[in-house]
Amino acid sequence: MLYHLFEYLEKTYTFPGEQLYQFISFRSAMAIIFSLGISTIYGKRIINYLTKKQIGESVRDLGLEGQTEKAGTPTMGGVIIIIATLIPVLLFAKLNNIYVILLIVTTLWMGAIGFLDDYIKTFRKDKEGLKGIFKVIGQVGLGIIVGATIYFHPDITIKENPQVPLSASAVELISSAEAEKVEVTPEEKSTKTTIPFVKNNEFDYASLITWINPEWSKYAWMIFIPIVIFIVTAVSNGANLTDGIDGLAAGSSAIIVLTLGLFAWVSGNIIFSDYLNVMYIPRTGEMTIYISAFAGALVGFLWYNTFPAQVFMGDTGSLTIGGIIAVLALATRKELLIPLLCGVFLIENLSVVMQVGWFKYTRKKFGEGRRIFLMSPLHHHFQKAGFHESKIVVRFWIIGIFLAIVTIVTLKIR
Repeated sequence: MLYHLFEYLEKTYTFPGEQLYQFISFRSAMAIIFSLGISTIYGKRIINYLTKKQIGESVRDLGLEGQTEKAGTPTMGGVIIIIATLIPVLLFAKLNNIYVILLIVTTLWMGAIGFLDDYIKTFRKDKEGLKGIFKVIGQVGLGIIVGATIYFHPDITIKENPQVPLSASAVELISSAEAEKVEVTPEEKSTKTTIPFVKNNEFDYASLITWINPEWSKYAWMIFIPIVIFIVTAVSNGANLTDGIDGLAAGSSAIIVLTLGLFAWVSGNIIFSDYLNVMYIPRTGEMTIYISAFAGALVGFLWYNTFPAQVFMGDTGSLTIGGIIAVLALATRKELLIPLLCGVFLIENLSVVMQVGWFKYTRKKFGEGRRIFLMSPLHHHFQKAGFHESKIVVRFWIIGIFLAIVTIVTLKIR
């Protein structure tokens, strides 16, 4: 809103200071400051409100150390993350940018699904919450929206080998939102994505169908949209499973989001994308404001969510986080890096799949179920093994940082 207001004041009254709002770096800095302030200062008020309304977590007895002490801790804390993200975005981002609109829709959509799940658990006293089939329907619905928007919307394009005329103003354009003024290569609709560690690292999803008949390229959406649905569903469920001990999901997600923020800024900047020889995606730079606000909200939420947690994010937060990460990766054409960047989510997911699969197999073959881990997801295995949850969380964060660095290195190593 402020961006559009200052733009109007500059055009109408030559308002001083308006040029600051043309810089993505300035608006990103303001977004993260505001989100940190909202999540830390007003987060306490929201926690007090949740406590007053007795919106507490009902804990199942899994035999974990310190588990019973967590009963009654306020849940639905994901509301703090959502509010602290959306307010700065509405203030500082270009609200007519399709990527920003898509991220806002994702936040509200997944937040609503998670909120409904937490509501049923808390007020209906149903520990199962929203039935799994309805969660999946919601995730698939979002996947269809995201996939169709990326595929069909005219503003979601790429530029291959954009020619950048270097001049004295090039340095200024590096941090300016007006970099598109030097573009001379036409934009094109494409289903191309980036393959890590490979030279000439672009893969076109349309090739999965055009090898049969080149004229079938117009039906590439039939391949692309299901892939998007799978990614959105997998990442949101991965974040949901990771939210099991204090600070794990929020901290791991903040690392992932900041890494994707770097990719969004580089991919949306014609100078850096040309220098690093990565796919230039017009208008993605604006996502940096959203990512800054989101990262600030996650870090601010950690103020109250680190051990011992004063609030849990609940499915309101975890499903929203996963959905946003999936959309960010898809928008920056870095979804094939998800298994690496979101490695913590992946191992949590795999530990559950392996545990359940092995248990069912051995029960059928030997008459009794056997387990690979002491408990799944994986963080509970380490709790059962006697590790304190703070140590588990910090070590998972360290693994997440390592994976983020390796992911960033893919910009140059091919």
